[in-house]
Amino acid sequence: MNIRDLIENRRVIVCAGSGGVGKTTTATAIALSAARSGRKVLALTVDPSKRLAQTLGVDRNLAEPVPIPEERRAEAGIEEGMLEAWMLDPSVVSDSFVNRFADTPEEAERLINNRLYRQISRMVAGMQEYMAMEALYGFLREERYDLVVLDTPPSRNALDFLYGPSRLSSFLDGRIFQLFMPDDSKRSFIRRAASRLINRVNSAVFGAELYSELQDFMSSFSGIFRSMNKNASDGMKRLRDPEKVAFLLVTSPATESLTDAFFFRRKTIELELPFRGFVLNRSQAAGDARILPDGSLFGPEPTAVQASALEKLMTLARVEQAAVERHQLLLAQLQNDAGEGATAIALPVISSGADEMSALIHLGDVLMDA
Repeated sequence: MNIRDLIENRRVIVCAGSGGVGKTTTATAIALSAARSGRKVLALTVDPSKRLAQTLGVDRNLAEPVPIPEERRAEAGIEEGMLEAWMLDPSVVSDSFVNRFADTPEEAERLINNRLYRQISRMVAGMQEYMAMEALYGFLREERYDLVVLDTPPSRNALDFLYGPSRLSSFLDGRIFQLFMPDDSKRSFIRRAASRLINRVNSAVFGAELYSELQDFMSSFSGIFRSMNKNASDGMKRLRDPEKVAFLLVTSPATESLTDAFFFRRKTIELELPFRGFVLNRSQAAGDARILPDGSLFGPEPTAVQASALEKLMTLARVEQAAVERHQLLLAQLQNDAGEGATAIALPVISSGADEMSALIHLGDVLMDA
């Protein structure tokens, strides 16, 4: 299995990884390569860098996907394919949930206008990950694109994207959340009495008006969320389809990133996800083809200054060569851990900046040729 096969034949490529390893750049390079090969592609990302958004020529936090401008298409060499990007704002997706699943337009409007809605919906653990999952599910259902490349939400833990929806579900079903719900006649007498006591205390603490809004938010949002649970379940089933989906884990040579990477690999086995490879980003692993300086650089009789310069240059070269050897060992370790049917590929360090279009195209070519 190679990356070219994934780019040309899968419907979803999920780029996961801990924060700061370059997964947004990697995902964008993959999306560009797929569009250059003639596919209709959506690059779906959360909270991208400002420079990357400028490179693609699209704004962040739009209400829906947009095609990259014609001049960017030409610069990227996209002729027959299509590339749209959505650098989504979770609140935009959240509002669309409310409008779709509320019982009435009036209920949707009341919840969206609730002054607690924006703040609380961002505070709940897993909300951002749930939004990314729901957006992905919607695009798969529409079959609008040949390929969706998902850059998972920024996180220190590569698994947050997978566990976020379940965390949100646990919160909404939890006892603490239920304490803020209005009295339910189906509850037992003891639970209703306890709830009324808690409501009186909370009204005194928060103020009657604010607490009423809080209850209204909790009641409305919990019902809407439970209507969406089926989407989350269906979405996870789709993500387990090995014929249509591929998970790539982006890591760097840093020890912390590698620790997360190997942990994530074990979890993909546990969760039965179609893991298809590691991407070792910002790596020197491909540097063994470099020509290192030697004593012949300045001829048979170098001057004292040249000899001193050569000695310093060779010291630096040996340090670099040692890094090349370490990264090659890391790449071999990743390949071994990837398992049958998966791969490991190294992407080079881009000194000029990986957010430039030329750099993204170069990274895509490396991925396609691996």
